Amino acid sequence: MSVTIRVPTTLRTLTGGASEVAVEGTTVSQVLDQLEGVHPGFKERLLDAEGGLRRFVNLYVADDDVRFREGLETAVADGDTVSIIPAVAGGAA
Repeated sequence: MSVTIRVPTTLRTLTGGASEVAVEGTTVSQVLDQLEGVHPGFKERLLDAEGGLRRFVNLYVADDDVRFREGLETAVADGDTVSIIPAVAGGAA
């Protein structure tokens, strides 16, 4: 199943500047494994030492945050888009 991963600007150095990468997989975990195989360095940026999603990284399948679905075991369908969205912090002083 072909899935498109949208890569934020801050991680495009890992993809040679590409904003989107096509990979195969039926779950978010499999998609991330494929992404790591093609463009090494993603897992250490996205996952913590226990293999869970870092708290400052958000992953969406279509428009759904995987944290509110099945986490890294969230199913993806052929043609789905997985978006990597770094958390934004800050505010007025």
